[in-house]
Amino acid sequence: MFTKEDVMRALEQVTGPDGKTPLSQSGAVSGISIRDDKVFAAIVIDPRQAAQLEPMRAKAEAAIKAIKGVGGALVTLTAEGPRAAAPAGGPTAGPAPHTHGAAAAPARSANPIPGIRHIIAVASGKGGVGKSTSACNLAVALGKMGLKVGVLDADIFGPSMPRLFGLRGKPEVAADGRMLRPLVSSGVKVMSIGFLIEDDAPVVWRGPMVVSALTQLLREVAWGELDVLVVDMPPGTGDTQLTMAQNVPLAGAVIVSTPQDLALIDARRGIAMFRRVQVPILGIIENMSYFICPHCGGRSDIFAHAGARHEAERLGVPFLGEIPLAMDIRENSDDGKPVVLSLPDSAHASAYMAIAGQVWAALSQGATGAKPAPTIRMG
Repeated sequence: MFTKEDVMRALEQVTGPDGKTPLSQSGAVSGISIRDDKVFAAIVIDPRQAAQLEPMRAKAEAAIKAIKGVGGALVTLTAEGPRAAAPAGGPTAGPAPHTHGAAAAPARSANPIPGIRHIIAVASGKGGVGKSTSACNLAVALGKMGLKVGVLDADIFGPSMPRLFGLRGKPEVAADGRMLRPLVSSGVKVMSIGFLIEDDAPVVWRGPMVVSALTQLLREVAWGELDVLVVDMPPGTGDTQLTMAQNVPLAGAVIVSTPQDLALIDARRGIAMFRRVQVPILGIIENMSYFICPHCGGRSDIFAHAGARHEAERLGVPFLGEIPLAMDIRENSDDGKPVVLSLPDSAHASAYMAIAGQVWAALSQGATGAKPAPTIRMG
């Protein structure tokens, strides 16, 4: 079995960020993690040199893959943030100061992904509200409408899409030797970090490593032609959300919440964050809206009811619909069978199809065209 020392020896043949020193001796390798036959590594760079140093990253990844016994490798470029320019004749300045909260700087254009018409984020302010299940079924519903659809699982720490789509196996490498081919299920192209690590393997990464890995999963995948790429965001308003908002032309965001006040508080934060970075809100889904007893048929509003609808009205954003708390959705999701396909005549599937219709109508009308996103620094 290979070791971290073997990895460092392999990196001796790669020139580091300064163009002279071997990468293994440059001090830029910030972390090496081995999971079974997979290697994950990070290289610390000046963020202003990211494009220039991409060939170095690719060579490092290739060198690691060439080690006997290595089944796959993911090398990411990380950065602590740009340094301020030094005064004339003075010493180099330290790290640029961080602002607390979000501070908008002059806007810059997001870089589109060739072949993808619309990219939408499915997000929530907190976990446990059924966001990933909603993203999965929304994607499948869009596909049933005749659209070409992909899903990016952007939850690096808790990927759910492999299970929800019933997918196993590793992505194949395209003919160019660099791009990964997404797996396909239910007519939807899917990419997730979950395809590259074992089910019980933790991802213990710092924020910059997560951002770099997410960028690669998004841009180094052979998506082909897509009408819609659905991005399943992790819960909260952290690095991943800001990365997507700043670096990808998001056409809009769908917010998933349950009806109770505790979830709606966090949903408001999510909406405020997307508005801050000029991403349109496509609407709010109220998940687990009510429960119908499978035995007596009685209805119970376990988490209250209509809270998300009222919040949408208060904030002036579309309310997309209600999804019940149902055993059919849970059972089919656990089995990797999106309810939109497995129970197409159910009320649950109809609700998802109606939501998909509203989302596509907003996208096709062009009312949610992405605006340039501001540069944001977080303290």
